Amino acid sequence: MIIAINNSNSLLTYFKAALLTVITVFFCSCENLKKEKKTNDVITKTLFETSNGTETPSYENVIKFYSFLASNNAKISIVELDKTDSGEPLHVVIYDQNGINYINTNQLFQKKEERNILLINNGIHPGESDGIDASMLLLRDLANGIIPSPKNTIIAIIPVYNIGGALNRNSTTRTNQNGPINYGFRGNARNYDLNRDFIKADSKNARAFTKLFRSLKPELFIDNHVSNGADYQYTLTHLFTQHNKLGGEMGKYLDQKFMPTLEDSLTIKNWDITPYVNVFNTTPETGFKQFMDSPRYSTGYTTLYNTLGMMVETHMLKPYKQRVKGTYELMKSFIDIADKDSQVIKTIISKDNNRFKTGDNYPIQWVIDSTKTTTLDFIGYEGSMIASNVTGKERLKFDRTKPFSKKVTYYNTFKASKKITIPSHYIIPKGYWNILELLKLNNIKISEVKNDTTLTAEIYHIQDFETYKNPYEGHYPHYNTEVKTTTESINISKGDFIVSTNQEGVRYLLETLEPSAPDSFFNWNFFDTILQQKEGFSPYVWEDKAEILLQENPALKTTFDSIKMIDLNFVNNWYAQLEWLHKHSPNYEKAHLRYPIVRVRR
Repeated sequence: MIIAINNSNSLLTYFKAALLTVITVFFCSCENLKKEKKTNDVITKTLFETSNGTETPSYENVIKFYSFLASNNAKISIVELDKTDSGEPLHVVIYDQNGINYINTNQLFQKKEERNILLINNGIHPGESDGIDASMLLLRDLANGIIPSPKNTIIAIIPVYNIGGALNRNSTTRTNQNGPINYGFRGNARNYDLNRDFIKADSKNARAFTKLFRSLKPELFIDNHVSNGADYQYTLTHLFTQHNKLGGEMGKYLDQKFMPTLEDSLTIKNWDITPYVNVFNTTPETGFKQFMDSPRYSTGYTTLYNTLGMMVETHMLKPYKQRVKGTYELMKSFIDIADKDSQVIKTIISKDNNRFKTGDNYPIQWVIDSTKTTTLDFIGYEGSMIASNVTGKERLKFDRTKPFSKKVTYYNTFKASKKITIPSHYIIPKGYWNILELLKLNNIKISEVKNDTTLTAEIYHIQDFETYKNPYEGHYPHYNTEVKTTTESINISKGDFIVSTNQEGVRYLLETLEPSAPDSFFNWNFFDTILQQKEGFSPYVWEDKAEILLQENPALKTTFDSIKMIDLNFVNNWYAQLEWLHKHSPNYEKAHLRYPIVRVRR
């Protein structure tokens, strides 16, 4: 630009104006920078910090926090996943020191190369918000270089899993809990406890989690919780997945190396930690056992894919600020150990993935092995039974003026109480689309039968089971299920499905399709239609046919008469006799109590 200046006064005036403009712009720019810096400081400071450890943010503000971090740091990405029951999408926040901008989780799995993935879940019970706040602090401090970045581990964080519960904020439902001031509710948007839903997947939350988990295939998993059970001195307790059930080299590594190293690292930082105190309304010093996490729980589900899993259980009676800081330090230690042992973990998991073969025995039920125990140096408070001022009966009272350190027996070894033989295949009738949907969701490989065929297979007949009398998470589950096995020649129809057990998801198949497994699809009521007879008889009609049946089947008559000789209830119940004969006739429907999924052993 060319400017014409006619005299010296005009020139002086021009330069004064120009200088004033430069100074003004400079100071305005500085002021804007100050304002921007101040704004950034406010946004990256969490509500937990600004409230001096008394509050936790709303769901909306948690997502805003992570979105801000992702937009201002190349190492952080936030990915929107499937919708949950609340109508809001599940999110995963990814920290990768290599600065890759992830737009989907498949991309993350493809990029992890020789590194491992740690998946951290928060807010499954939104009233237990410790992990929500601790994870926000952790990721911010990683992004800002306050704590060193893991070189061999990518961190994926679910900010809030139970979004519907997080939106249902209150300050009263956590009756035992010492802070924060407001928090979410345990039930999700459909009032499911999501930490009972991983295997049955009734909720959209569980299905979104399954897709995320099976796309990431994480080697490590943390689920952050808060717990009580009893009063004691610890802020931190850990609930690792049960090491015998995890099994293989990974189970040994977890029990003998990872867990003791984590405990030692926290003790060095003056954060004492103990195994989850699995007691209710009693004192821990009498001894307690490790919790058996079946696949309905997060760490029980992740075990099915040989993931090293742990629940963090902070003690709800401790101040909120203390619990969040403890969770933060625990995750830092966990990441440090996992990063140092990254190659060991990857090698062990790779080896254990091929551990279960056709024809091997697989344990489906477990019991405590009371002959094998460990001794804990436990720090607690004296507890005693005193008279209740409310009920007039005895109540448990802990005395915090009487702390103690005692040797406590810990039962942390389980043994198999029931096993099955792994078949080569399962065959699933095409009508059971609900089962097929869940298998596909878990990336189980399924093949469709192209032509009608006949083959020899093992058939289960439900012999006995018990059912909970009260509703439990939308079901009336069965337990103590017993089956009788027969080998038969069966007809397989075109369009049915055959599933090989020679695949990565073999443990998922065994835990869901074997009826006697505690969290099988049968025990979760997926097959209750086979428990009810659809056809019956009118006694006055069947009497005549039953008489002919006995005449034409002398062996059956002999058995029938012998039962009447020894069973007084049977001989006095005419309908029971007719029903017994009907069930031993060709008229009795074959589908009753016949488990429809068959096993092929080759």
